[in-house]
Amino acid sequence: MLTQLWSLRGRYKILHLTWFAFFLSFVVWFNFAPLATAIKEDFGLEVGQIRTIAICNVALTVPARIIIGMLLDKYGPRITYSVLLVYAAIPCIGFAMAQNFSQLVIARLALSIVGAGFVIGIRMVAEWFPPKEIGLAEGIYGGWGNFGSAAAAFTLPSLAALLTFGAGALLNWRVAIALTGIFAATYGIFYFFNVEDTPPGKVYQKPKRARGLEVTTQKDFWFLMLMNVPLTGVLCLLAWRLSKVGFLSQTQLYIAWACLAGLYLFQAYNCWAVNKELVLGEKRYPPEDRYSFSQVAILELTYFVNFGSELAVVSMLPAFFEGTFGLSKQAAGMIAASYAFMNLMSRPGGGLISDKLGSRKNTMAVLTAGMAIGYLIMGRVTGGWWLPLAVLLTMTCSFFVQAGEGSTYAIVPLVKRRVTGQIAGNVGAYGNVGAVVYLTLFSLLPEGDVGNRIFFEVLGVAGMIIAFVCWFFLKEPHGSFADHHEGELEATIEATPMVAESRSTINN
Repeated sequence: MLTQLWSLRGRYKILHLTWFAFFLSFVVWFNFAPLATAIKEDFGLEVGQIRTIAICNVALTVPARIIIGMLLDKYGPRITYSVLLVYAAIPCIGFAMAQNFSQLVIARLALSIVGAGFVIGIRMVAEWFPPKEIGLAEGIYGGWGNFGSAAAAFTLPSLAALLTFGAGALLNWRVAIALTGIFAATYGIFYFFNVEDTPPGKVYQKPKRARGLEVTTQKDFWFLMLMNVPLTGVLCLLAWRLSKVGFLSQTQLYIAWACLAGLYLFQAYNCWAVNKELVLGEKRYPPEDRYSFSQVAILELTYFVNFGSELAVVSMLPAFFEGTFGLSKQAAGMIAASYAFMNLMSRPGGGLISDKLGSRKNTMAVLTAGMAIGYLIMGRVTGGWWLPLAVLLTMTCSFFVQAGEGSTYAIVPLVKRRVTGQIAGNVGAYGNVGAVVYLTLFSLLPEGDVGNRIFFEVLGVAGMIIAFVCWFFLKEPHGSFADHHEGELEATIEATPMVAESRSTINN
């Protein structure tokens, strides 16, 4: 695969066009953090308000990833990704035109939906690459696309400075943020006309009903109901946080909580509608068609601690380096980008290790443990550290974080073929749950070395717990290193009239 990677034909063309779509969605999604201090000065915001905006940046990505996973399984990645990229221009321009804190929060909540784009490409890449290569392919998609956050940190402060006119003027962050959305929308149109959902002759497998995740045992249905609770609970946490900074009154908070309870019940009803026959005992899946939802739950937890921590750390790292080492905004943004810069090699590396090691389960456990150790050491970084050593530690820690993400999504497409979009959406949503939880914790901690130390230690301890869970409870997916995905050959045969007729004749 590595020798053909740059051929830009067939499946490799799809891979490159798709990772760049993800790259742009991340440039848009992370266009706030590098310019946060300039926005703070422009609006005269308090630290708590800036941290609240950072939380809003990942909030609606939680339900969006669930919904987009359903749309993805129904309509395919080509249409879904194109529409999302075009949509990105709307909240970007809205944020750029904001005149007060409330408008910033609303625009950022709308913009957080763009972060759901990741799960779309997971299904697209899985359609074009076989299981034995899925780790590296998904790693390249996730890693090179995820570099968009680093690209935003590297370029947006300089672009904003370039667009600044007049002596003593603030960075022109408004134009810089608006341009990211306009460029993403333009590429969305290009993407629509240059990709296909599947290779020629291959059938795009869809669930019969995409209203909720299909499970295959009664026990798994109730487990699904339990694992859906944090997806709504984290939005309740966000609403509480917004009330603490004056965005919501106490009455509005209670109304928001009631609406979110209704959202959970609506989601539960849709899952019930999809699995009703199973729960009532009217339907039983044959053993070969079952999958264990417990494995999805473990993958959700791994993504909670690895991608959730990445989102949180990327959001606070520029300010961390700026405050800890007394750096300028531009220098702090570029150094902090070293964390996300590692995505170029870390996530593909994690996927490649998962492909080559022969055990996707063991790869997941080891990488998660390495991530935990890295965060525990980062908790000891202070202004007295030698700056290059702190940067090296940041890059080492980020390798384990992002390699763990690559390892997670080397497993996700292998769980159950026809609901890959929804599984990817659920797992991805838990990454955002982790981000909101971690950022909320960070917003409550004191500024300075003490708050930073507690923050990184929490990330480290959580990672170590999940590494233990992976080692003892995660199972190796069936067909992890096969030439074809589960059910792929059968679906292709059924969809080919001459072959199906020939097989029917033989059977008769």
